Amino acid sequence: MSLSVAASTQSLSAEVVFDLLQRVRQKTPRVHTITNAVAQTFTANVLLAIGAVPSMTISSEEVAGFASSSDALLVNLGTLDSARRKAIPIAIEAARAAGRPVSVDPVFVNRSPVRCAYARELMAFKPELVRLNEPELAALCPQRSDVEALIGSGTVLAVTGAEDKIESQGEDFRLQNGHPLLARVTATGCAGGAVLAAFASLESDIALAAAAGLSVFNIAGEMAAERAGGPGSLVPELLDALYTMTSRDVEIRLKSV
Repeated sequence: MSLSVAASTQSLSAEVVFDLLQRVRQKTPRVHTITNAVAQTFTANVLLAIGAVPSMTISSEEVAGFASSSDALLVNLGTLDSARRKAIPIAIEAARAAGRPVSVDPVFVNRSPVRCAYARELMAFKPELVRLNEPELAALCPQRSDVEALIGSGTVLAVTGAEDKIESQGEDFRLQNGHPLLARVTATGCAGGAVLAAFASLESDIALAAAAGLSVFNIAGEMAAERAGGPGSLVPELLDALYTMTSRDVEIRLKSV
């Protein structure tokens, strides 16, 4: 199921994007992240680079306290082992009770019917944001009516690819930043999802938060790719680009259709 962004698609301003980044830097929101084993360290470092504070426990005994005391919760299904299966609903319920936004990244649901079924169960919690790619969307929502039902429940969809598409009950966005080298480093997409969660912790317009977060991460990817010699040097350059990004960087690079 390909996401068809509505005719109400909005252009995103560089001023708004950088303002949200500055709010993250100033407010240092805490993001509790239940992510996959491959992505944990990189995701934590990306959050630190933008000014957020990560926590990563998947212990079912601890996760409620971490989720409820954080400013946002990210659930990533990249390694869906028994510990994470047990911790995820506990964390979501705790975040819900505390009024914290919940983001879900249903990684590789197109590769595993079991994982896809679990992801559909999580949609019953009505997460504020779901970030995924086109194949994952097609698996999770096989029909357009499934997409409309999910959006109708209040969830914002951020579908990443050569062109990023965001659809919600309100504003929709199309974004065209990024660089192919990002796909040559594991966990860049997962870490990017954490940036969206951090932005959503400080902006009640979740579609706007997602658009700004994606833009910041992908602009940083462009900056890093220009400096890097390949995938090995992309990671430190990406962290530095996120940390040092200026309003001018956003202004000259932002591509919002």
